[in-house]
Amino acid sequence: MSIIQPLNSAATGIIRGLEGMKRNAAEIASADQMNGTANKDLTTPLVEIKHHQFQVEAAAKMVKTTDEMIGSLIDVIA
Repeated sequence: MSIIQPLNSAATGIIRGLEGMKRNAAEIASADQMNGTANKDLTTPLVEIKHHQFQVEAAAKMVKTTDEMIGSLIDVIA
């Protein structure tokens, strides 16, 4: 298994999580929400933001773990 694969997966997870948070933030701050004419309440985008936060945190932990594995491999080789 290549080290690149987990890093690519982690980067994709971070990007998707941040994009999701951006969409939810735009929905929360939309003009319809501000003037009270929105069809949806704020519950869904707020819960989804938390979900995306966990996604980004998990992907960041994946990057950290991969970094630690690379460091351990270098230590073994050296």
